[in-house]
Amino acid sequence: MTDDVLELTVERPVAGGRMLARQDGRVVLVSGAIPGERVRARIERQVKKTIFASVLEVLEASPHRRAPFCDPRCGGLAYAHIAIAHQPVIKADVVADAFRRLAGVQVPPPIVWPSPEEGYRLRARLHLKGAAAGFFLEGSHSLCDASATRQLRDGVLPAVDAVLTALGPARALCDAVTVSENVDGTESVCHLELNEGARLGQLDRVVVLPDGVTGVTAQAGRRMIVLAGQPTITERPSSLFRNGSPIDAATKWTRSAAAFFQGNRFLTGDLVAHVLANVQGHRALDAYAGVGLFAVALAARGLAVTAVEGDEVSGEDLQANASASTGVFEVIHASVEEALPVIAPGGVDTLVLDPPRTGASPQALAAVIRLKAPRLVYVSCDPATLARDAKGLGAAGYQMTSVTGFDLFPNTPHIETVAVFDR
Repeated sequence: MTDDVLELTVERPVAGGRMLARQDGRVVLVSGAIPGERVRARIERQVKKTIFASVLEVLEASPHRRAPFCDPRCGGLAYAHIAIAHQPVIKADVVADAFRRLAGVQVPPPIVWPSPEEGYRLRARLHLKGAAAGFFLEGSHSLCDASATRQLRDGVLPAVDAVLTALGPARALCDAVTVSENVDGTESVCHLELNEGARLGQLDRVVVLPDGVTGVTAQAGRRMIVLAGQPTITERPSSLFRNGSPIDAATKWTRSAAAFFQGNRFLTGDLVAHVLANVQGHRALDAYAGVGLFAVALAARGLAVTAVEGDEVSGEDLQANASASTGVFEVIHASVEEALPVIAPGGVDTLVLDPPRTGASPQALAAVIRLKAPRLVYVSCDPATLARDAKGLGAAGYQMTSVTGFDLFPNTPHIETVAVFDR
């Protein structure tokens, strides 16, 4: 072996998409590998005692290895070389590893609900450069072909190109476009983000909507306008839930293209149904509520719901969805850190917590603990921050009673995890 090439036996997966191996007592984090393999890997860099490397040659291949269908750096496809049926197994091990290392809790690898790998994304942000629209290659500002990732439904990218073509010279004003769809693909809105310094008044109006697009909006700074069609997307139980709806068919979720929404058309309904199945009592608080994915469903089940959301765009959609609800549905437009300390302890039966990737801040976690809800349903998009917060909840008297994963982003290292805690 040369100084920059190592021969390794890969041990286990870790968060972030790499696999762990060891060399002379040093930890090596390898990209492009699978546990159990023997590989030759080139060193990329070293940070203190940790080496980062990438696979050059597979000496003994895992039976779960396959040829990646595109550059793994495009669309974050760090698991593209792993058979799709085996990816949930890898992700379950990542979750269990995070709890063991960061929370000091031994949990068996959880069940992870799998997703089809093609056409699953409900929302994607595409960067624009000249005549091209695509994802950025990981770690760069170079565009790559988003269609090669298989993440988007057929017809989405041609529809985006048609919108951009309709803009004519005004296309040069745009930095990115977010396309957001409903589950059945009958509604699709393109949201244009203008370059710094560009003004909405410089945009020509889109007169005719291209096929496959139901609305076009544009934003500069905090101001947004509608260029054509309808600016919102609506989900209904009949399409969201694949295995029969647990709520009334008249329920609906309406959102703007700029608002956050869970990104997988195949599993979002299963995620909501799982959260509903783990809620107890009659009074629920939904922290980090977004547009109301969980809160709307909870209200439709007859619970008295308080939903907290600090983001302006999502908060407006949340308020509209609450106003359309026939149940008891209160919206608090504030951050979780601001809202929860003024709510009286003992007034919540179940608290649903769905924080960003960074997890709950220390102030937010303290406010959650102060409420003394008998049950917490924690929805997390990062196993490490979930495990960190689980440790804090455990110290405050909560016991984790179940953990379930949802593979919302197949071929990537991301996993959505739902942990249930009882006081």
